[in-house]
Amino acid sequence: MTNEPSLNDQLSGETIIVAPGIFDALGAVLVERAGFHTAYLSGASIAYTQFGRPDIGLVSMSEVADTLSAITERSALRIVVDADTGFGNALNVIRTVRLFESCGAAAIQLEDQTLPKRCGHLAGKMLVPTAEMVGKIKAALDARRRPETLIIARTDCIAVEGFDAALLRAERYLEAGADVLFVEAPQSEDQMRAIVARFAARIPLLANMVEGGRTPRKSAAELQAIGYSLVIFPGGMVRALARTAQAYLASLKEHGSTLPFRDNMLDFDGLNELLGTDEMLALGADYDARNFEQTDD
Repeated sequence: MTNEPSLNDQLSGETIIVAPGIFDALGAVLVERAGFHTAYLSGASIAYTQFGRPDIGLVSMSEVADTLSAITERSALRIVVDADTGFGNALNVIRTVRLFESCGAAAIQLEDQTLPKRCGHLAGKMLVPTAEMVGKIKAALDARRRPETLIIARTDCIAVEGFDAALLRAERYLEAGADVLFVEAPQSEDQMRAIVARFAARIPLLANMVEGGRTPRKSAAELQAIGYSLVIFPGGMVRALARTAQAYLASLKEHGSTLPFRDNMLDFDGLNELLGTDEMLALGADYDARNFEQTDD
């Protein structure tokens, strides 16, 4: 990955970036093995998997940072990090950006909801004033230590104040200096195309594909044709794993054995191969104390 172009350079290209959602280091390994170079660390998926709770603002800054650190220690993926509202005001945003950047974030996403925030495809969201969000964006830009750390500005305005108001907010966030715009939950392809028509020539745009959400489902190729530069699938992996786990547990309950489900599972050796167990043990052997014992001449 050291020879890979930066996320910013890739966003300037013609090919859309596809970022599967992850919530831990094992997910990062799976995404990397599948041939992706970018992943989206989803706050919602952290809430789902670590706490068994919905995406309603229950995850803290330190919990995201700890998860991010584990991922970047294990994987060379470029990580787009869901920083929710920045976990407070502009001063909190400064701390969040500096912490996440030090943990290896390639991009940090901030949104204009109030605290506590909630999933962008749930009803009942509330927004901070536009000027407050502009201040947060400027704080994030001033806080980053590397210009290649991108700041993504998200607005949840469509569901709260309407589509036209969302475009006006997005315009202000672009003027504030955001590197990427994320207009959340457009409700039709016409709205998606209108977002692209207004902004795509000036700034990269992020699309969010949520299974069962409010936005029409599109493939990466379709979104690229519309004019998006980056697409995230934030909860896809956790939904797939949850469905698979339900089927596994139902089979185990019925049969009292994992054998009927065997073809849908990695075995012991397969999991260790995925985790790189042999490589880790070989590395440890290189540092074995016996290799450094002194002998009498």
